[in-house]
Amino acid sequence: MTDPNDPLRVIPTDAPPVGACRQTGTSLPPLTLMGEHDLCPGCGEPLALRQILDAIDEMGMSQRAIGTIGIGCYTALTSLMDIDLIQALHGRAPSVATGAKRMLPENLVFTLQGDGDMVNEGLQEVIHTAARGENVTCILLNNGVFGETGGHMTATTVLGQRTKNSIEGRDAGEHGYPILIGDLLARLQGTAYCARASVHDAKGVHRTRRFLDRAFESQMKGQGFSFVEILTMCPTGWFLPTAEGPDYLDQELGAVHEVGELKKDGVLIEA
Repeated sequence: MTDPNDPLRVIPTDAPPVGACRQTGTSLPPLTLMGEHDLCPGCGEPLALRQILDAIDEMGMSQRAIGTIGIGCYTALTSLMDIDLIQALHGRAPSVATGAKRMLPENLVFTLQGDGDMVNEGLQEVIHTAARGENVTCILLNNGVFGETGGHMTATTVLGQRTKNSIEGRDAGEHGYPILIGDLLARLQGTAYCARASVHDAKGVHRTRRFLDRAFESQMKGQGFSFVEILTMCPTGWFLPTAEGPDYLDQELGAVHEVGELKKDGVLIEA
């Protein structure tokens, strides 16, 4: 209905608008603070963050969630998260999360790290945390580059992937092979749940959310260490046009770091 004091119409829901309209309300996602951030166009990390926060909200754990954040581009996400957060040193987030969970066992404790932070700088941290069966959830945002420092190669960079210090593409003879961290952690006895997802399309985003739900549920059941690896786009670090990021993620990184559940309820899921 048109307000005689307002020349703009309410957005109709039964037909496409034919002229200028006004929005009558806003719809803000829960636990997400709207504000400025430093992320690049085409970055996939906000898609992953939305799934994490929505999962926490729907579990009713917003007042008992503690995120331990590593060092990297995703530190830009901390200003958007309306939950308790701890900033950890390079690679040390799993140990900090272990301390928080042991002191507050009823809380939902998770880490948020990139591949440079977790698999390069803090590899032993996440391995020992999994081996001890610590009842925390570690979340890896994997794009195969050190995004914050300009796009250097990481331990997860796939063969042929171009980075700032491998401009011709990663070569096995010169740089070695990528570490498939999800597959490695799934093999450890203390790991109860392990999965790898991708946010390159809507189906992938939906699957990401499902895996996060199961990881958090596993933690709250006290089953032990849980891990979700999420492949995310970084067209800036990949030297690609923004629009080509999702397809590159699916076809290049996704071909090596295959998505799917790797372990559930302490039982390996063989391909």
